[in-house]
Amino acid sequence: MKAIGLYKALPADHPESLVDLDIPYPRPGVGDLLVRVEAISVNPADCRARRRKVDDGQHAILGWDVAGTVVEIGPGVAGNFSVGDAVYYAGDLNRAGGNCQFHAVDARLVGRRPQTLPVEDAAAIPLVALTAWEALFERMGFKRSGKNRLHSLLIVGAAGGVGSMAIQLAKLVPDLVVIATASRAESRAWCLKLGADAVIDHATDLQHGLADIGSPKVDAVLLLGEPDVHFPNLAQLIEPHGHLCSVVPFERPIDLNLLMRKSVTFTWEFMFTRSMFNTDDVSVQADILNEMSMLIDKGLIAPIATQTLAPINAPNLRLSHQLLDTRRTIGKITLKDF
Repeated sequence: MKAIGLYKALPADHPESLVDLDIPYPRPGVGDLLVRVEAISVNPADCRARRRKVDDGQHAILGWDVAGTVVEIGPGVAGNFSVGDAVYYAGDLNRAGGNCQFHAVDARLVGRRPQTLPVEDAAAIPLVALTAWEALFERMGFKRSGKNRLHSLLIVGAAGGVGSMAIQLAKLVPDLVVIATASRAESRAWCLKLGADAVIDHATDLQHGLADIGSPKVDAVLLLGEPDVHFPNLAQLIEPHGHLCSVVPFERPIDLNLLMRKSVTFTWEFMFTRSMFNTDDVSVQADILNEMSMLIDKGLIAPIATQTLAPINAPNLRLSHQLLDTRRTIGKITLKDF
């Protein structure tokens, strides 16, 4: 079958950074579904994995956003999956990714695709939806009904994939003021279109930006980009007893003591934790994806794919990585059709 992989870390514009491969057709293991891949999406996680690839003579296949159709069911699969089911998922970093024609995946991670979206829009959803959902509702404790302890949320770097989903999910929280950050006119417009109550420029002083829109107090922060740059400022502006959640790694050690006097909670969100460590609640990710499909089909969550390339091949995947490496993309880039 066709696949796109890499052998060593190279810049995305290098012709050998991602290459077309011909690899054996996979067989589903115990608890697996075998999925015909119809569309994929590219995330910063793919770019980080590409940059870290060790030159060991072995190829690696990336890709942790897949939309496709079940073609085979492995032994021991729980739930009522059938051949022909339309599904989507992010998968597992411990296994080969989904940049291939057929992909074996743990069924516990797989959700049913939204019925109202074309396959390429569905492929943009899983990783960012799981990340935003876990960050907001599990890490930070927001609730979609009843009273919430935190009343204002600042999303730093909100025009990308996770931010695009986080804005929309946060607007499902009663009475939560959602403030996005974006540095360009088109990204500001995108955040407002998705429902942000206000947008400030993260390239300038965040505290002044908040004051300018009449919202100087923020008690929750979702940090999605350039944490080394923003963390000291966020430690100053966040309210006492607030909550700061980061989904991106720091490049240098940080001083968590900056949060101590305010008793601010700091948490990480890493969407692959459940699959990487095979936690007892790993199937929660399928539940989240199924809930996301319901919200999308009800019109409560809008699609976030802004560019689709075809076919799925090495040149188009290299282009997707190049665009993501600029850190100026809006929403998600998807690819469809092998």
